[in-house]
Amino acid sequence: MAYAQAQFEAGQQDYRAGHLTKARHDFDDAVDAMLQSGLDLEKDPRVAPVFQHIVETVSSEELAAFREGDGFAEQKAEAAPLDEIPEMTFAENEKTDPKLTASAEGELSAVAHDLPLTVNEYVLAYVNFFQTPRGRAIVETGLRRAGRYRPMIQKVLAQEGMPQDLIYLAQAESAFQPVAISHKQAVGLWQFVAGRAHQYGLERTWWVDERQDPEKATRAAARHLRDLYGMFNDWYLAMAAYDSGPGNVQKAIERTGYADFWELYRRNVLPQETRNYVPIILALALIGKDPQRYGIQVTPDPYIETDRIKPGHPIDLRLVAETIDVDVETLRALNPQLLRTITPADANYELRLPSGTADRFLSDIADIPPEKWVSWRRHRVEEGETLSEIARKYRVAPAAIADANGIESRAPLDAGEKLIIPAAALSEMDMGKLTRYRVRRGDTLATIADQFSVSRAELVKWNHLKNEKVVRGMTLRVYPGGLQPLPVAAKSDSKPAPAKPVVVAAGTSAADKDAPLTHRVLAGETLWSIARAYRTTAEALRGANQFLFTRPLQVGDQLTILPAH
Repeated sequence: MAYAQAQFEAGQQDYRAGHLTKARHDFDDAVDAMLQSGLDLEKDPRVAPVFQHIVETVSSEELAAFREGDGFAEQKAEAAPLDEIPEMTFAENEKTDPKLTASAEGELSAVAHDLPLTVNEYVLAYVNFFQTPRGRAIVETGLRRAGRYRPMIQKVLAQEGMPQDLIYLAQAESAFQPVAISHKQAVGLWQFVAGRAHQYGLERTWWVDERQDPEKATRAAARHLRDLYGMFNDWYLAMAAYDSGPGNVQKAIERTGYADFWELYRRNVLPQETRNYVPIILALALIGKDPQRYGIQVTPDPYIETDRIKPGHPIDLRLVAETIDVDVETLRALNPQLLRTITPADANYELRLPSGTADRFLSDIADIPPEKWVSWRRHRVEEGETLSEIARKYRVAPAAIADANGIESRAPLDAGEKLIIPAAALSEMDMGKLTRYRVRRGDTLATIADQFSVSRAELVKWNHLKNEKVVRGMTLRVYPGGLQPLPVAAKSDSKPAPAKPVVVAAGTSAADKDAPLTHRVLAGETLWSIARAYRTTAEALRGANQFLFTRPLQVGDQLTILPAH
């Protein structure tokens, strides 16, 4: 408790001084110490008030600055535009402008379309809304952003045998914003909720949400719409089912005996949002096919060609950006499915880069060991910068930078020169850093454990759960990848820690320091404690034991320990 209190006070001092990174680690050390104490932190009167105070302080909005610039901070979402549209109401028996009706009806014979287009009072009401300042902004945003994705969407729809005009469904859902999220927690260009996304192969982990992958989500949406059309044999009913679920549409048909969307609309047997949904899409299709007819002029964003690579190891987008001389926001825009600035530990994960940069990236990144891709950085030397100044900026020793780049410590630096920065192993600190996760609908302790590469037992322990039941809205304490062991101050009269059990690989000698060793995992050990015992890093252990990228460490696992250099 004394250690925790001291770390907490040190964190407060660092925070007030503006040393946010150091303060964050001080606070986390304080919380870790208490969690590992074995005490009942909620009921023990000696510790409960202190624990509550520390947790509330660390969790407060005031400390949200710790997440800025953090590679493990979650990507920020944007509100789905479709949520704004149904809020508009239209007066009963309101007469539509005859000129607008004539213009829309004239358009039907003038433009090509592969979905049935209808001009009636419901559709024209939305055409009229989309010409108001508020509605026009939604349309213009969608038509502008459509340029980024139209060629890809057209290609996927054609491959799946779907009508090209379904693109207007995506415009209605998200205005082509991949990180859009609705009040129903639907996400992405095509606004998938979690259950439906999983049904069509879109996965979500702590690292990636494939609902935000424009291409994968488009293919999933095309297949879902194909299934819905096969169910109802009518595109308006299929679109209604896409919005509210096929069950709601089927019940409406059974109640009325009419398999016709407009009849169901007039009989008010569909949810209000769904009644609006189809007219919105049709109104957007009419405007999108001939914007100038409705007084709208937009220059579409250019389609962006990309290169695709499989890094094979987790890598920080900041290092990628520094390697190919682009900004991080460009990489984020090309990879909206990536929830964090770090790519996942998935050998098959594809990272998109600006077109023509893949060869340069693969060539230049070879200078940095893969296990350092999360922690090391690159720095472009500014005019007049010295090695000492650069070292202070990254909090590393000048000699370490000199060694990593094969230069003399006092050698002058050329402006524009790129240096490898062997920064501290941020991933080793941050991968075990305290994260708070709010339980979503459909979550179980098992699914949450899988997302964060931890065990259910660890989640139970960290959160003092009486059982494995979690409820929506509950906030859980999680240490992604596992909890780091508490650092213990060395005492001058302490005895050396006993050596860990080691099984020497066949045909090698333990005395041969260049030979790999084998370690059998014991109860209570973590990846962090093993890494420290062998003076290596968690990244190096994962690199030498690929199965650690797919599941947590388990008792009895045999790890290959590569010699540290």
